[in-house]
Amino acid sequence: MKKIFIACGLMLLGISLSFGQAKKPTLMVVPSDVWCNTNGYMMEFDDQGTKVKIPDYKKAIQENSDLLLVISAINGMMAERGFPLKNLESAMKTLSSNSAEDNMRASKESGSGVSESPIDALKKTAKADIIIQMTWTVNTTGPKKSISFNLQGLDSYTDKQIATAVGTGAPSFTAEIPVLLQEAVTAHIDNFAASLQTHFDDMFTNGREVILRIQKWDDFDGDLETEFDGKELGSIIEEWLAANTQNGRFSTTDITENMALFEQVRIPLYNAAGRASDARDFAKGLSKFLKDAPYSIPNKLVMKGLGRATIILGGK
Repeated sequence: MKKIFIACGLMLLGISLSFGQAKKPTLMVVPSDVWCNTNGYMMEFDDQGTKVKIPDYKKAIQENSDLLLVISAINGMMAERGFPLKNLESAMKTLSSNSAEDNMRASKESGSGVSESPIDALKKTAKADIIIQMTWTVNTTGPKKSISFNLQGLDSYTDKQIATAVGTGAPSFTAEIPVLLQEAVTAHIDNFAASLQTHFDDMFTNGREVILRIQKWDDFDGDLETEFDGKELGSIIEEWLAANTQNGRFSTTDITENMALFEQVRIPLYNAAGRASDARDFAKGLSKFLKDAPYSIPNKLVMKGLGRATIILGGK
């Protein structure tokens, strides 16, 4: 009987250690679009002729000391729960040092017809699994202050919301925003963190979700209905996806002779080198598959953020 108790104890200890060592998603905390717009931290860039307003994180970080304190407060709360963090300020410095931000603002004359926004460039630089967007407002009632907050956990590959926490803290005489925020968020942070972990666990089991689009140049001598050994090219691509996605999971949203759109494409979380995989890593395999015999189709791979890849058939 004693041996049975010892064996059970060791088993429970092993299970406990296993859960304690479970891999957690990498996070990056950023101010929300609403907060940036309210506080005057927005900029415009040209996306193929269309003016688009996006948050100016660099300006916000340089000019708003409260923002840095709030990010540090949320970072600290998530770090206490074992989540690895990417720092927004450090990511912006990296982005500036390699001139990526300026390059993204300028129009590219590559002829690809696909552009990348500065926000997509930031996501690629930080390569965090989940973006935590935060909005907060300070409420004043006489000498007391409180904070209303909204935390949104977004999958950085799909921009889907996967967790949320909303609330208002108790009024306090303190004027320090980070302290007010921590007091307000404390009651919600564990459920918020659990939702983030549940999403990541699903990705670990079923793969990371990305979007893949197939297009063709106008002068390409062929299309997705062109046959190779009795099979249409579109069907060949679907077979490749079935063989290379995690558990064969993907959805053909639309397919014609000129284009195909595949959504909910589940790719392995990590590549063969053990690094976090993204849509580019995955799409490179299909690009090479199409370039090689017997198809020998030249193509161009273009990206938008971490989770959207387009392969354009017929040349570069």
